[in-house]
Amino acid sequence: MQEKSLTETSEALRQRMSDVEENYRHIRERIAEAAIQSGRTPEDVTLMAVTKTVPVEVINHALSLGIDYMGENRVQEFNAKYDALNKEDKHLHLIGHLQTNKVRQIVGRVEMIQSVDSARVAAAIASRSEELGIVTDVLVEVNIGREANKSGVLPEAAWELIDEIRSYNGINIQGIMAIPPADCEIIQTRRYFEEIYKLFIDIGNKKIHNSNYAMRCLSMGMSADYAEAILEGATMVRVGSALFGKRIYH
Repeated sequence: MQEKSLTETSEALRQRMSDVEENYRHIRERIAEAAIQSGRTPEDVTLMAVTKTVPVEVINHALSLGIDYMGENRVQEFNAKYDALNKEDKHLHLIGHLQTNKVRQIVGRVEMIQSVDSARVAAAIASRSEELGIVTDVLVEVNIGREANKSGVLPEAAWELIDEIRSYNGINIQGIMAIPPADCEIIQTRRYFEEIYKLFIDIGNKKIHNSNYAMRCLSMGMSADYAEAILEGATMVRVGSALFGKRIYH
């Protein structure tokens, strides 16, 4: 009975990998279409595979298809997968909320932390990075929908935070990350994307010298709205369920 169960599990894994291949082709096509429609090339937009709850075998298969960027939401889950990941020449990011007491567990293992929402978190990342003799790229997370249950700095406070932390040694601010409210109509979601893009451009135009910040990355758009995010200026989209299928929680 146990042997049959293992076989069924193996078959399910193979089917999931096959589905990932088909999903990946479709996502690449949509990214290319949206990029061209927005006046850019497909190469101007980075696809990040969001791997929350996804088994390592499936993640590694996705990476083998040509996906170079992987994002995890939770430090504990990321570290549990870390040793088994085929991570050579890949870019690993933390995209979920980061508590200061978890900073030491993640800095040095990821290239970028996309969820900096306070000077306290930025200082902890900078301090740990200096201890390790590295520089960690970060994005400032903006709570574009002003949702009480979400992390992120309010749009009007984004520059104030960047201005405060841009002199910290050990970090490089590379741009902005945002997640619009989940229950919006797509028209409203595009308005949020448009608003965050304007903020991204406005901050980038400040052109302050001798500082460790540059607006190179605008990380917005997920499985349900990544094409629309590209149309509104996203340089990186974070795609999970559209690539890997519905999340399976154990």
